[in-house]
Amino acid sequence: MASVLAVYAVGVLVGLVMTDARPLARVAIAALWPIGPLAFVAVLCTLLVTAAVVFPAVGVAILAAGLIGWLWLAG
Repeated sequence: MASVLAVYAVGVLVGLVMTDARPLARVAIAALWPIGPLAFVAVLCTLLVTAAVVFPAVGVAILAAGLIGWLWLAG
């Protein structure tokens, strides 16, 4: 948990120091910076689900990859 907080703190410092904006905007960007990677993951998940519905072969490939990964991680 400490490493997660350290990464967040570094992101906040980078947002405060490196952003070319007014002070209030700097604080907002520094506080909200994790939304970008979360949005990226949400978009990828949405695209995979849509591809699985529209193209059934892609859905089968996604399920197969998930099953193989699950079995591999389960050991």
